[in-house]
Formats: sequence, C-alpha cells, structure tokens
Amino acid sequence: MNYCVLVNRDNKIKDNYLDKVKLINTKNIDDEEIKVEENTYKAYLELKEFLESINITIGLNEGYREVSYQEELFNRFTIDKGIEYTITHVAEPRFSEHHTALALDISILIDKEYTDEDHFEVFEEIHKHLHKFGFILRYPKGKEIITKYSYEPWHIRYVGKIPAKIIYENNLTLEEYLTSFGGVLYINKPKNITSFDVVNKISHILGIKKVGHTGTLDPMATGVMLVAFGKATKIVELLTFNDKEYIAGVELGYKTDTYDNTGKVINRCEIRNDINIKETLNSYKKTYLQEVPIYSAVKVNGKKLYEYAREEKSIELPKKEVTIKEIELLEEDNNTFKFKALVSKGTYIRSLINDIGISLNTYATMTSLERIKQGNITIDETNTLEDIENNNFIIHKIEEVLPYKEIIVDDDLEKKISNGVKLDNIYEIEDKVIFKNKDNKLLGIYEKQEDSLVVWKNFI
Repeated sequence: MNYCVLVNRDNKIKDNYLDKVKLINTKNIDDEEIKVEENTYKAYLELKEFLESINITIGLNEGYREVSYQEELFNRFTIDKGIEYTITHVAEPRFSEHHTALALDISILIDKEYTDEDHFEVFEEIHKHLHKFGFILRYPKGKEIITKYSYEPWHIRYVGKIPAKIIYENNLTLEEYLTSFGGVLYINKPKNITSFDVVNKISHILGIKKVGHTGTLDPMATGVMLVAFGKATKIVELLTFNDKEYIAGVELGYKTDTYDNTGKVINRCEIRNDINIKETLNSYKKTYLQEVPIYSAVKVNGKKLYEYAREEKSIELPKKEVTIKEIELLEEDNNTFKFKALVSKGTYIRSLINDIGISLNTYATMTSLERIKQGNITIDETNTLEDIENNNFIIHKIEEVLPYKEIIVDDDLEKKISNGVKLDNIYEIEDKVIFKNKDNKLLGIYEKQEDSLVVWKNFI
C-alpha cells in the first residue's frame, strides 16, 4: 500500500481505501479498543521500546477513526469551541488523517499519568527519533500555513522509513514532500527488468507518483540510469545528455530478430578465420546513418516499431545520424569479444553490433550490455535498487545535475522570477541559467532568447 497517501483539508479519503488496509485491534491508554494499520502498529511498538531505553514512556490515545465518529467529533467541537477554533484543530468528516489508520495520537507518561499537554521538551525529544521508525510529525510548528492545522506535538504519522528520513532531513511537511520536493537518483539498473519496472519500484519506495527516467535501457542491459522524481521530473529532457558510454559483449555467427541473444535466431553463417575485429571496430569511429532496429519504441506513422514486429508486418526502418566517438576492443576469444564505446545520444548498440557483423562478413549478436557512463555520471556514482530499499542512497538536487551557472538573486528579482517575468541578459548567458534565492532555494531555470532571459521552468 501507499503509506504516503495524502489526506488533509483539500484531499478526502477514498471510498475504497480500506480495501487494501489490514487493521489490527489494540487498546489505548484508557483501555479502550482502537484499530491501527498493521505495519504502523509494529513501527509504533519499536518506537515505544526505543523511547523507553532513553527513559521516555509513551502510550496510544487514538488510531483509526470511522467517518461517523469524526462527524460526531467535529460537531461536538463546533458546539463547545465554535467553528473558528474547530476548523483549525479538527478535520471535517472524510478529511481526517485518522481515517487512514496511519495516524496516531500519543501521550507521554509523566508522574504516573499520561498527558499530551505541556512538557513540550519531551515531545521535542521524541520528534528527533520519529524518522528512524518511519514516522513524521504531521503538524509541525511553523508550518501551519501549509498543513492548515495548528502545531500538534502528539500527532504522528507513519509514512515508511525512507520517506520519513527525507522529510525529516529536509524539514518538510507531507504536503511539501509530495508536491514541491524533488531530486535525481543515479541508479545501477539490474538485468532482466525494464526501465519502467525501475521507475515503478522507485515510485513505490518513495511513495511519490511523479517519477520518470532519462534514457531507456533494454531489460537485458544494466548500468547507469537516471531517475527523476517529484518536481525534478520537469528537467528530464535536460538529463538525456549527448554522450553515453557502454561495454558490450558480442557473439559472432548468428543473427536474431532483436539483434541480441534474447531474440529468435533467424540466420547463421560460418565465421572466417581472417577477420580482424580490432581493425573493424576502429573503422566505426565515425558519424554515419544507423538503421533503427525493428524492436524499438521509435514511432513510424504513429505506431511503435516493435508493434509492427509483433504483428509480423514489414516496414521500412528509419535511419538516424549517430556518432561513435570512441571504440575500443577489450577482449577477444574465439567467436566472442567485448568492446567499449562512447557514443552520441540515440545510438543503438544492438544496431552498431549488427553493422559490425556485416563488416566482418558474418552475423554479430549482442550478448550483454552495460552503460558505464551517462554524460558525466559514471557507474561508480550509482546506487543499486537494494541500496535504495536499505535507505542507503544519495538524492541529487536539480541544480547539482545540470551544467548551468547558478545565480543568487535579491528579494525584488525573486518576485519577478516567481512571476515568470522576462529579464535582461545582464549575466551574458548563452544557454540556460539557474536562479536561487538568498536561502539557496531553487526558483527557476531561465534560457536565453535573443537578448533576454525567459522562463524555461519555474519551481515556485
């Protein structure tokens, strides 16, 4: 399930939400039966045990609330406290976090009695440790304009350890995390899953729906893959980079319909004894028109090429100009070899290998592929999916992955940039520029247009 589901004054609980939620029964500090989502309760018990080790004892007040109970609560507060007080302290029915069963109200044990009033220094000590167990302080002090609720030191929310760590370290609310935060992950894609599978995995781990990748890798391929999430998806097109470097394995003597060894063998031939692989590879250090493989997502007449292939329909394959900037033979053994190549954006290594086979008067099929570099990002800088699942990874900021000049602006210019106002190019920018405010917050990316700078993407 999605532990980062957002329920607030503007987002109500879905009618079928509880269909995928496993609730367990427990008792609160008053010995009343309450319900909590299963993993939330497990995390609560771990948090409780840890806090006891530092001489803090907590107890549960509330967990899951039914809509009917929330309606009674809202009406009672309205009568007792008035509507102005109620709307800043109590959620309307269907708009309460307690409907998720992921929100808990806790009390602390002071002088043998549980309380959620005063003793704010104890709550503040608790707040420092919440993220270690997958919880966040849902309504923090100073964020009332965002959460639309007053500070509630007792109200904690389970989101999972990875989102909780990010939210805590960046001083975010759940609203900010889901709507205005973003970054780029350098992934070492494993074999036998699609690039789309990687995106889905990251989306599930982070609890964020907006996730995209920059440069597809075939299921059999491994290596550098950049994944952007949140507001960083706005810059995906800037992260494709012009150059990519690969190490590829090749087997001679047969050809498949996909140009790699996952496809169906369609031709075989003998391999001559006098072939010179190194010399042939060197001959491909050039710019040439490369035929796009039939098993690719390139569209012809509005239809993807692999759809023609699956329907066994013949189609004239398009050609595109590619550049092989560097190519080097790494090893050779009988009818197999490996090479390393630095190529321009859009180059199909499968097609390059097929072309090399033709030049060798035989067939050549790709048996492995590893992307070891994308732009300036190398395989050594990447994290595996296991690293991310284990909460051991680096989030790269938007400005860190873009090769553009950064300029800190004053309050007046910040207001203009926030409104997308055209600026004079007094900075002599030739392409794009990143604007940040004095608090180092990313405001937007502008680009040169004639003698001016115009907004390319705004991040306010």
